[in-house]
Amino acid sequence: MKRDTKKKVITKHGVHEKDTGSSNVQVAVLTERINELSQHLETHPKDDHSRRGLLGLVGKRRKHLQYLRMNKKEDYEGLIKTLKLRK
Repeated sequence: MKRDTKKKVITKHGVHEKDTGSSNVQVAVLTERINELSQHLETHPKDDHSRRGLLGLVGKRRKHLQYLRMNKKEDYEGLIKTLKLRK
């Protein structure tokens, strides 16, 4: 992920400019990386190392989303809508 893209995601979902640790920001950054890796794997289907990294990122994102769902319901629902994670 490029630095500019990451900064845009952080400023969009963060509470303040340097908010990189909140679950909202971490889910947004992980989602961006997951989307990039998914596109990479479409063109390189035999890249098993990247596939393993993708599965790790999906697991991390799932844990953050589970935390948000249990503790901050409003943030969870807003994040799901803005990132279009559920159908």
